[in-house]
Amino acid sequence: MVHIKDRAIARHSRIMSVGVYRPAREVPNSEIIEAIDSSDEWIKERSGIHSRRIAGDDESVVSMSVAAARTALTDAGISAEQLGAVICATVTYPFQTPSAATDIAMQLGAPKVPAFDISAACAGFCYGVGLASDMVRGGSADYVLLIGVEKLSDFTDPTDRGTAFIFADGAGAVVIGPSAEPGIGPTIWGSDATARDAIMMEPSWVDLRDPDSLGWPDIKMQGQTVFRWAVYQMAPVAQEALAAAGISAQELDAFIPHQANERIIDAMAKAMDLPTEVAIARDIRTSGNTSAASIPLAMDTLYRQGQIKSGDTALLIGFGAGLVYAAQVVQLP
Repeated sequence: MVHIKDRAIARHSRIMSVGVYRPAREVPNSEIIEAIDSSDEWIKERSGIHSRRIAGDDESVVSMSVAAARTALTDAGISAEQLGAVICATVTYPFQTPSAATDIAMQLGAPKVPAFDISAACAGFCYGVGLASDMVRGGSADYVLLIGVEKLSDFTDPTDRGTAFIFADGAGAVVIGPSAEPGIGPTIWGSDATARDAIMMEPSWVDLRDPDSLGWPDIKMQGQTVFRWAVYQMAPVAQEALAAAGISAQELDAFIPHQANERIIDAMAKAMDLPTEVAIARDIRTSGNTSAASIPLAMDTLYRQGQIKSGDTALLIGFGAGLVYAAQVVQLP
């Protein structure tokens, strides 16, 4: 009997750096309200959003990713040639294949690196953290570049009162590498596929194959269904991630959830009984909901505001279309 050689390496993983890209164009609520017959006050009350960043025609999923990735690589002190994998979490790259990750890798100067996309919507970044951490811990990669990126403006109906004010654009990247001490806790993830139609891109590409059909898919959302699911189901997931990492909410330095809705963020923090000194990301106020990009963007904002520092312990949790979710405790880079 021939035995397969075990390449497993006894080491831990950590996030080494973070880099972001925010489109230059800032769009206040005042530019949104007329098309959806709404008001600035209504949008703020419903979501907490004051403004958002919208990418221009010259800004794409790939270009935003490359910009964020270059910052993350520089801050991590490694070159693209040292990467063992490139993972891109996105649902707005407008090609089924080849992946956005392969284009990103090529533009970074690493055309031979393993590269692939993952589609887990707003949970995509946390899914990627789990995958990258396991790759580093298992020895299949020394350094993994993980990018969360969306150009949701391409898939948003500007007249849809339920979504037009929510979605925005941007990119965030991290480098995940080896560590002598645990820097990323176990990933708690799963789905509630019975409610997968709560957030959908419609019509499907199959529908658009009809030669008489001209158009482009837009994201539709059952807002109340998603709100209730996030508020009541995600706090227990967050608690499970804390337990898996062996820490309590009182030991956290920061809570960085997906920036879906400020009311959801506040409800989760209350359900978890987070101490007042825990820094809570509320980047949604000026960035909107950027799906897979929202957690690294929110992390960057907390750094810039001086609310977190290197070595702090943070709870990350992403949740979205599918309905899927993932959470883990990490040591901040």
